[in-house]
Amino acid sequence: MEKKQGFFSALKGEVIRGLSPSRSRSVSPARARSPMSGLLRRKKTDGNGGGGYVVQPEPLIARSGSLRPVGEALAPLMEGPDPDGGEVGDSKRVGSGIGQWVKGQLSRTPSVASSCRRSDLRLLLGVMGAPLSPVHVSFTDPLPHLSIKDTPIETSSAQYILQQYAAASGGQKLQNSIRNAYAMGKLKMVACEYETATTTVKNRNGSRGVASGGFVLWQMNPDMWYVELAVGGCKVRAGCNGKLVWRHTPWLGSHTAKGPVRPLRRALQGLDPRTTASMFADARCIGEKKLDGEDCFILKLCTDPETLKARSEGPAEIIRHVLFGYFSQKTGLLVHIEDSHLTRIQSNGSDTVYWETTINSYLDDYRPVEGIMIAHSGRSVVTLFRFGDVAMSHTKTKMEEAWTIEEVAFNVPGLSTDCFIPPGDLRSGSINETCELPQDEKGKKAVALAAKLAALERPQDTDAGSKIWKMEA
Repeated sequence: MEKKQGFFSALKGEVIRGLSPSRSRSVSPARARSPMSGLLRRKKTDGNGGGGYVVQPEPLIARSGSLRPVGEALAPLMEGPDPDGGEVGDSKRVGSGIGQWVKGQLSRTPSVASSCRRSDLRLLLGVMGAPLSPVHVSFTDPLPHLSIKDTPIETSSAQYILQQYAAASGGQKLQNSIRNAYAMGKLKMVACEYETATTTVKNRNGSRGVASGGFVLWQMNPDMWYVELAVGGCKVRAGCNGKLVWRHTPWLGSHTAKGPVRPLRRALQGLDPRTTASMFADARCIGEKKLDGEDCFILKLCTDPETLKARSEGPAEIIRHVLFGYFSQKTGLLVHIEDSHLTRIQSNGSDTVYWETTINSYLDDYRPVEGIMIAHSGRSVVTLFRFGDVAMSHTKTKMEEAWTIEEVAFNVPGLSTDCFIPPGDLRSGSINETCELPQDEKGKKAVALAAKLAALERPQDTDAGSKIWKMEA
């Protein structure tokens, strides 16, 4: 018995150390292991229940998911999603199958099929992988004190709505006690529609057109975060050490991001209520709207001109970036978030081109994790609209993403600032939001994309030509 207890004690220490991304970080962004791999080294035992986790959660770690206590019998489970893209059954344990599958996604060599979809996948990951929020938010900035004296009604109403949101999310006192956080989930992405001035191509390729994957997100005060996302054999990494934001993609390498330090937009999608409330601190209440049968207040936040100028570079100028938050009047929680930014690209000797990127995110399945309300599922609809001075030259691309949160933990032991050090080969040059957009001014790539989607059309599907394929959340 003493020998067995020693093994459990050593294994417990190994799991706690494995929670830290510093275990897998190296100087180069092409490191062999990722922060995900620390979670994948959890061992299971065949005793006392045949497959339960042997490590009890630390008192400081709050988790969401379906972790079962030791001693409860579990049947053998399939590790990972269905290879054909189907959903995994509800009996699948959190942190096991999805972790093993994402580990395989991070390490496997892209197949021939994934290489054929490389251009589409690059657009999906470039726009939807790791977008940033519109403005800088500091952990040290408290929510504004509610005041109605000498305050416009739009501003005081927004402050009241944010106070209600903070209370519904668990309260400021509890949220301020969180030093760091971790979340892991799975997602699906698809380009579902492409439109030009003369034609519209809709994806009817079913589940075969879906790119599945997973992500892991780490956050730490003040203003530090790291995300790693793997979809279809490609991996995107992004992070912030509190002073600069960087991103690494297989096609661009490692670069710093233009403009001030900003939070990750994915964290605003129901994972970080404190940052979300701080994001809307300077917003205005512009009215009410019924969304999916639920009455909501609408808060509007506009990015200031100084931030827009700092984010612009060269021929690309960001004209505006607006964020809308829809807060439920019944629950006080954020149920929908929409942001849209417009970029003007003026190259020498060519026509002016405008790109409008709009992301609509719907948040669902709020559940408490140690008293803090976390949205455990949702979906996003992204629209890229390109237009210019030349008539009949606009294009529109519509993409969708659905995600579910598998596991959440707060105040993870062993997480330090060393886990958020940028890659060693980070280039001095910076990039802006337009680098991931199709750059061919004459639209040749757009025509090629339309032809590719048209090739997916089947003759027997002509009766369903007006139906847009939607991805189930």
